[in-house]
Amino acid sequence: MTQRLRHLTSLAPLARPTIERLLDRAESMREACAHGTRKLDLLAGRTILNLFFEPSTRTRTSFELAARRLGADVINFDIGFSSTAKGEELFDTLHTLEAMHLDAIIVRHKQSGTPEELVRHAMSGVSVVNAGDGNHAHPTQGLLDALTIRQHLPDLSKLSVVICGDVKHSRVARSDVHALSTLGVRDLRLCGPASLLPPAEELPQCRLFSDFDQAIEGANVVIMLRLQKERMQTIDFPDEAAYFHAYGLDKRRLALAAPRALVMHPGPINRGIEIASEIADGVQSRILEQVSNGVFVRMAVLAEVLGR
Repeated sequence: MTQRLRHLTSLAPLARPTIERLLDRAESMREACAHGTRKLDLLAGRTILNLFFEPSTRTRTSFELAARRLGADVINFDIGFSSTAKGEELFDTLHTLEAMHLDAIIVRHKQSGTPEELVRHAMSGVSVVNAGDGNHAHPTQGLLDALTIRQHLPDLSKLSVVICGDVKHSRVARSDVHALSTLGVRDLRLCGPASLLPPAEELPQCRLFSDFDQAIEGANVVIMLRLQKERMQTIDFPDEAAYFHAYGLDKRRLALAAPRALVMHPGPINRGIEIASEIADGVQSRILEQVSNGVFVRMAVLAEVLGR
């Protein structure tokens, strides 16, 4: 039996049995709460804080639903009215929040490494869960993507997975790579313009492509990423129509993948820029399943770090 996690800041250090345990637990949570219609009381009396320094309606709502379905109390910290907006140091804010006897802090921050810093500076038994930091990691997204794939294609060792788009700035891509490679996927392909790909040595378990037609050929899973223009200050980027022509997922390009290939996207979707509407809403799309799985994965993570 592997040791229970106290924090979840990245998937990179997790062993395969730990990741599989979290995915199995998410499946069990789905059944135990009747696909979300029945509340559990595993975390009754626990208090969880959503500490989001970046806006994210979907992820924050997913964590809040997960916590409430487990019976926990949830506080959403409004950064706009907080002392951090007035210049208070992040770690002073942390210690102030700890004094309120919280059990877990779910944090999203634009600066890579912030969740690990919070773990290092925490003085109490509070658990820290990373809801996305800079371009570093988004561990629960990596888990829910792995779960969605596993539900349809259980033998991950036989799969070819392509991740296309703004990989360089994507914490989702990095967490997906860590999750899928640890679970046995041997053919991981990253695709995008050269300016939006990381150095080859950063993710040595992947093959890099600049030609999407070549990258998608025979792929069993196609994960599309949004363009993160807010992180592209130094990149000369082509117009959106040119980008879609070269790297958008449409009917013609999807036909190059394996039959019945899964189409995924972490959202929010930019229709007509990285993916055509007919594909996003088509029979091969698993995008809404990802959203649903996100709640159960986050329930599993919260139950893991706070379980008695």
